[in-house]
Amino acid sequence: MYVYILTNTGRTVLYIGVTNDLTRRLYEHRSNNGDANKFTSRYQTDLLVYFELVPNAIQAIVREKQLKG
Repeated sequence: MYVYILTNTGRTVLYIGVTNDLTRRLYEHRSNNGDANKFTSRYQTDLLVYFELVPNAIQAIVREKQLKG
């Protein structure tokens, strides 16, 4: 599992997320899938600035909450 942080080109917005496949998830963020209401589409957060590999989903969610806090 991965915990990751994305930003936009102006580095004014951060997005923190969790995934089990970082490559696939980054592709999904960058492709926007046509939904302008999604956070990453609205703020164009598609630049990976940080990631951590964590052992399991529970620890990933705990770490995500720590980073968001």
